[in-house]
Amino acid sequence: MHVSPKATPLYASRRAAIAGGVALLALAGAGALWATRGPATIVETTPVKRGSIEASVTAIGTLQPQTYVDVGAQVSGQITRLHVQPGTVVEKGQLLAEIDPSVQQATVDAGRAALAGLRAQLADQQAQHRLAGQQHVRQQQMAKFDSTPLAELELAVATLASAAARIDHLKAQIDQTQASLKADEARLGYTRIYAPMAGSVVGLDAKEGQTLNATYQTPNILRIADLSAMTVWTEVSEADVRRVRAGMPVYFTTLGGDQRRWSGKVRQVLPAPPVPGGASAGTALAPSASKVILYTVLFDVDNADGELMPQMTAQVAFVTAAANNVLAVPLPALKPSSAEGASAGQFTARVMDGDGKIDVREVTVGVRNRLSAEVVQGLQEGELLVTGEQPAANGPGRFQL
Repeated sequence: MHVSPKATPLYASRRAAIAGGVALLALAGAGALWATRGPATIVETTPVKRGSIEASVTAIGTLQPQTYVDVGAQVSGQITRLHVQPGTVVEKGQLLAEIDPSVQQATVDAGRAALAGLRAQLADQQAQHRLAGQQHVRQQQMAKFDSTPLAELELAVATLASAAARIDHLKAQIDQTQASLKADEARLGYTRIYAPMAGSVVGLDAKEGQTLNATYQTPNILRIADLSAMTVWTEVSEADVRRVRAGMPVYFTTLGGDQRRWSGKVRQVLPAPPVPGGASAGTALAPSASKVILYTVLFDVDNADGELMPQMTAQVAFVTAAANNVLAVPLPALKPSSAEGASAGQFTARVMDGDGKIDVREVTVGVRNRLSAEVVQGLQEGELLVTGEQPAANGPGRFQL
């Protein structure tokens, strides 16, 4: 059929109107679908699988030798010689230092001279006693025949008794002088200082030529420690200390960066916190300046290889509970079933089945920490646990509803 040129614009306008109507219908349908479904919801899930869970109390500690001794000077005087330096390994009885013995030697010499003088006096007095005894015997014999006055006999008796008393007095003086001399000889021996135990010199507080004054207190010269075994002095906050018990397993790492782990068992929880400004035997923990109350927990660790050194900082973990090869889930994905549910181990969890439906389960948990929990009852290995929902693009572990 022939179409005239005047009919062409009318035909084109009809086609445009039809196309516009179709577009409007499409937009209306899309709008209705959007209003019905709303925005896409992405459900994040994670499979229930086996793992290990550990609950612990963390703290900071300081390493100290398990056995050590501070060696001091018991006499005053100038240090004439030091035979060791920090790091020197010593044996028990080894000579460590010498103090000028001049004063002590002079005192000993004077005591020995006084003792010799007293012994000489005792010998003289013993001779006088024998003479007095002989005179007393003669006076007694003469008195039998009335050949001597009674006064002479009485004088002989008194002289004999006096000589015996002087002997006893001299013997007492000798004993006293011997005791003083023994003490002086001991002080003379203190001028040579020997190692009371085997170990390593970990600290030296004196120098050759230094004068020590031991009149009021014993000045420390050095410290000897056995570094084959160490004790960790740990500060635990009052909020956690009730969870720490003697015999509990514990481990720690140092700040060396190699992440090596040392293990031990809690030896003791001290019953009171350190006194501010005081000192606890063997501890290097400084009193805390904050108002947080910290208790001291001690445990020992073997150091046969010598990797641990005094005053090192230890990052400590006291293991309060542990479970290996158990069903483990993220703790944030669980919600307490009631106000007391968390303490009783009762939680609820959302689980997605194969059809994409979400089911709410009652779950009983065992060991748990801030991140994970052991599932005792309520979930099976391989089930998908819902961990969250958010509007986002699809990805691994996500399902769009």
